[in-house]
Amino acid sequence: MAQREAFEYFRYLWDERATQIAIVFVGGAGAHTVLRREPMLSSRIFIWQQFTRLTPEEVLDVVPLFHPVWEDADPADLTFADEQAAHGNFRAWAQLTAHMRTALERTGRPRPDRDLLRWAFSRLA
Repeated sequence: MAQREAFEYFRYLWDERATQIAIVFVGGAGAHTVLRREPMLSSRIFIWQQFTRLTPEEVLDVVPLFHPVWEDADPADLTFADEQAAHGNFRAWAQLTAHMRTALERTGRPRPDRDLLRWAFSRLA
């Protein structure tokens, strides 16, 4: 489906009362410009929110709450993972989490450690 057709379909779903749908558009650089080019869609956007990378302090606060994999992780290991692979990018943390779950399941270890983190880093695209 072409981009314009997809946007028109989203607009249709939004306007149809029976759908009771919420739509969240997430994009990188230029996403705002693309959505603004579609005035019938753009006019229905309730809020525009820009997200920035997590600071190192935010990583230590947020990541352990994001997924149980990180609940008992050593803060030094979280910092290591952020410096080496995630760089404050929440999408990267989500990918890292998926690989860490696999690593923990395969090894039976109770929590992330440097060896498992290095293995998970090697799996990131």
